[in-house]
Amino acid sequence: MDQLIAELKVKVVETLNLPDVKPGEIEADEMLFGSGLGLDSIDVLELIMMVERDYGVKIDTKELGEQAFRSIRSLAEFIGQHRPAATAEA
Repeated sequence: MDQLIAELKVKVVETLNLPDVKPGEIEADEMLFGSGLGLDSIDVLELIMMVERDYGVKIDTKELGEQAFRSIRSLAEFIGQHRPAATAEA
């Protein structure tokens, strides 16, 4: 799980082009939206596309999105629970 969390931190910074944020500065339990990193709805769409492309996990309802994108840790847990078996082994 720690490896996936570290990987997701890098992918969030790269996907959202956050030049002022270093992956190591993101706390695993920090809120991604609102008072946390301050991401917005456009950022959510970009993250959803990244998760689907890189991990084969679909986030197709608002409820799933709210659950998955609470924090980096919740996203890692969500991916771990929903990742297709072939992708999980890669």
